[in-house]
Amino acid sequence: MRLVLASIWLLYTASSASSFATMGSSHHWGASDVHVSPAMRKFSTPSFLVRGGNNHNNAAPSTASSLKASVDAETTSTAASPLSPENLSLLSVRGRKAVEDLIAFDGANGAQAHVYGDWPAAGTEDEGKQMLSEQLADLNESYPGGLAAYLTKAQHLLKESADGVNPFANFEAKVPEGESLTFFDEDSSSMSFQKAEELGLKAMGDGVVFVLVAGGLGERLGYSGIKLSLETNLCTEECYLEFYIKYIQAMQYMARQKTGNQNLQFPLVIMTSGDTDPLTRQLLEDNDYFGMDKDLLTIIMQDKVAALKDGSAGLALTDDNRWGIQTKPHGHGDVHHLLYREGLVDKWDSDGLKHVVFLQDTNALVINSIIPTVGVTAARGFHMNSICIPRLAEEAAGAITKLEHKTDPSQSLVINVEYNQLDPLLRAQGTGDLPDEATGFSPFPGNANNLVMSIPEYAKTLRGEDQGVVLEFVNPKYKDETRTDFKKPTRLECMMQDIPKLYQKELDEPKIGFCMFDRWLTFSPAKNALEAGQATIAKGGTAPGTLSSAESDKYVQNQRKLEFAGFKIEGTRDDTVMMAGIPVTKGPHVILCPAFSISQEDLKEKISEGSDLTISQRSSLVLDGHHLKIDGLSLDGALVIRSGDDTHVTVKNLKIQNDGWTYTELPDDASLPEHVRIRGYTMTKHQTAEYELFESGHFVIESDGQVTKVE
Repeated sequence: MRLVLASIWLLYTASSASSFATMGSSHHWGASDVHVSPAMRKFSTPSFLVRGGNNHNNAAPSTASSLKASVDAETTSTAASPLSPENLSLLSVRGRKAVEDLIAFDGANGAQAHVYGDWPAAGTEDEGKQMLSEQLADLNESYPGGLAAYLTKAQHLLKESADGVNPFANFEAKVPEGESLTFFDEDSSSMSFQKAEELGLKAMGDGVVFVLVAGGLGERLGYSGIKLSLETNLCTEECYLEFYIKYIQAMQYMARQKTGNQNLQFPLVIMTSGDTDPLTRQLLEDNDYFGMDKDLLTIIMQDKVAALKDGSAGLALTDDNRWGIQTKPHGHGDVHHLLYREGLVDKWDSDGLKHVVFLQDTNALVINSIIPTVGVTAARGFHMNSICIPRLAEEAAGAITKLEHKTDPSQSLVINVEYNQLDPLLRAQGTGDLPDEATGFSPFPGNANNLVMSIPEYAKTLRGEDQGVVLEFVNPKYKDETRTDFKKPTRLECMMQDIPKLYQKELDEPKIGFCMFDRWLTFSPAKNALEAGQATIAKGGTAPGTLSSAESDKYVQNQRKLEFAGFKIEGTRDDTVMMAGIPVTKGPHVILCPAFSISQEDLKEKISEGSDLTISQRSSLVLDGHHLKIDGLSLDGALVIRSGDDTHVTVKNLKIQNDGWTYTELPDDASLPEHVRIRGYTMTKHQTAEYELFESGHFVIESDGQVTKVE
């Protein structure tokens, strides 16, 4: 079976350590103290060597001679240039050099002749020529090794794609080492969920860093803004960015309480792109950073890469202007090199921080798995640990796989393998992607694409010669069987989960593992437009991946947590109602804010299991407070309780009944705001019992709803 997706581990090494050096330090964001590190810095032009490939005999040709072929724009004769001296004189020094570098790289190949050939005489479209040359210079400076390195990789990968080369031909797929944890501990492996959380809470005292990968807009969701600004739920109307920040703050608060170290700080790094950077900044500015200390928040911005129009890696020009090159996102794999380049990982390591957690932008449920995954990572000594979920056989999701090399054990590694590569690999072994008879799931854990790294080994890996530049791949959509022209331009891509190849290279014995959790607890991303979700449901699917299904699953996991803590809930979790073509839970709609609970231990301490705890299906409940305890609650309606960091509140046999909150389905109306339309419904809040207590002291909410301050 031929694989359209081609990938190769091409490792480019600079001739000197200064090749990847940046100019200057991280810039400040406006007048604030939030650090912003733009991705585009001035790289020197080193000689790069291409190493690796699927084996040592099929490595891509060296780019060293191509890179050295660049011409000094001030001193070199242009007699051999296809551009006239008059046209060259129009360009800046950097622009002229970039054009001449491209011409020298292209040589007799001519794959880029459409870029630099047939320029009209000077005096015609001069502004366009200057714009093109400056863009070439930008692309050359923003990619390690320059545009020549990028195009050399692309030519090699595109040839492998056209030839149908299988990058895993010399490997066999095995199930890797890891832990399987279930929230109720019925089917956990060698470690219980509770034990993993205990270990994670202890490890938090050594310091944790969070990295949020947020380079994409919400176009796939039918939303033109940034996904981080979308509401996770309609009960609190809390956006994804606020939700993640509140979780980090809650974890930091808990770690300080447990260790007694009030100076303990958990930094957050956000990786943006040119598309999302200004909107992310504005969202933070408008909301005073959601209460986070500005000094703890750093922004690193990635750049786009050149799009490619054909199998020769010809640069794709914009459709409406020959003086522009199409660019596309390079992928979240850029995050590792950016963290290294900005000196962040070295700082974390020197500060003694032990773990870094990588998060995606719209999977709110992942916070439930962070503490136990940190615990497993510390206990098992994993250098990298992937958060996973049970995966159905042949499901269109990547799987964490141990690739055993058939002849050279030193090349074996644990890494994510995409579904369209895993099945052919397993079929070649005589099986295929089949379910396990005991569980009904694939034995290969599904990759949820959230990672926990041990910082010392991560830092050592990034200090290696590749400096965090992970393997790239290309996935062109061909027009026909000749496999030369594309339906639309493609580009090189990279993914953050592909860093194990660098671990394998830099560490003597890399320990890469996984930690698998219940899907209901850990995974429900908002990624699809309402119409796409409706089509999935119409075909019999159960995971539409819409904003509405992500919200519903958030309520359901909190329902399960309340049941774990002793609540009796009317109805069943399978009771759903169709809203805008998507099945969502009938309720109750429960939000347990991070300040109230981020662990099983929190739930047990803050909800008295032996008390009277009931909640009707039509109810809505929001609990938010570090020192909020429930000692008896009967709810039939809507209840919101929020308390401050120094406020101790006990709910004592409280009985609430009111009209509550209900969903209101919306018409298909293009005039509705995007963030409302993509959900398909709103929430009407008829009546609410609301308590907001922020005064220091101890308070009791009595059964009749009265609040009493006690000494």
